[in-house]
Amino acid sequence: MTGLQGPNFPLPCLLPTTVVGSYPAIPRRGLSSLLDPYRAAVATAVGDQMRAGVHIISDGQVRGEMIQAFSSRLPGVRGQEVIGPIQPPGVPITLHDTREALKSSKWVKGILTGPSTIAHGLKIATPIYRDRGDLALDLARALAPEARALQAAGVCLLQVDEPIFSTGVADLMMGREALAVLTASLNVPVCLHVCGDIGAVIDHILTFPLTVLDIEAANNPDNLSTLSRKDLAGRLVGLGVVDTASANVEGGGVIEERIRRGLEVLSPESVLIDPDCGMRMLSRDVAFKKLCHMTKAAAVVRHEIKGT
Repeated sequence: MTGLQGPNFPLPCLLPTTVVGSYPAIPRRGLSSLLDPYRAAVATAVGDQMRAGVHIISDGQVRGEMIQAFSSRLPGVRGQEVIGPIQPPGVPITLHDTREALKSSKWVKGILTGPSTIAHGLKIATPIYRDRGDLALDLARALAPEARALQAAGVCLLQVDEPIFSTGVADLMMGREALAVLTASLNVPVCLHVCGDIGAVIDHILTFPLTVLDIEAANNPDNLSTLSRKDLAGRLVGLGVVDTASANVEGGGVIEERIRRGLEVLSPESVLIDPDCGMRMLSRDVAFKKLCHMTKAAAVVRHEIKGT
């Protein structure tokens, strides 16, 4: 895999665009969808990302809510309850859809919901686990084969989503240990996506084993001030510049200014451009337009940098 060499791994270009993950699910109806109603939704998500000009795409995460999509496939979980020891699933959960994305691009990120976030989304209904920290460690062990399968398939990046980290609810020391367990045998770069205001947790997060820290900067611009005071030690930053909490489609100029503000704090070589969070709750039309505006804005700023 070749590309612009970033601090820790090759990138497709300067200021590459990517997605946090999820895309509106558009299942197909009819006879062709009886075996897999979401196969067409994967194709739609991948096709829209490619048409929008996104450099590093995902499979669209169209098969369900971020916790349930994984917990429903794990032995030891029934519904929303942990009823026994957590075990790895019989077959990989996201591998098939990720392979579909890899047919369209070599620049594909694999995405897993993080063990701490899953642990806090479930009720412990067994004495096997003392607390959610213990549960997160077993979830990490159960998902580690999934991470290895995605690496073997050829993803360029593995993203772990841990929105729980910014809430103050999770034990960050246990979260760090769980992430280390999940990614211990990987060579592919690891991206950690953390939603919300990271001011109270950034010092902990910067001790985590990760190559890319993905943050919100559209709805949480103070995150840039937080990063400006920290030594990132060569880590890259996924810079959220598109508001995914609103159906309003920002103009390209708004997104350009968000990118420029980010580059007042971060070097262009260390930045990936993406939305604040997943786009699953938006309509397809709105999500697609937001991606198009994002890629065009990144191209404008990229041209400005290269022209100086």
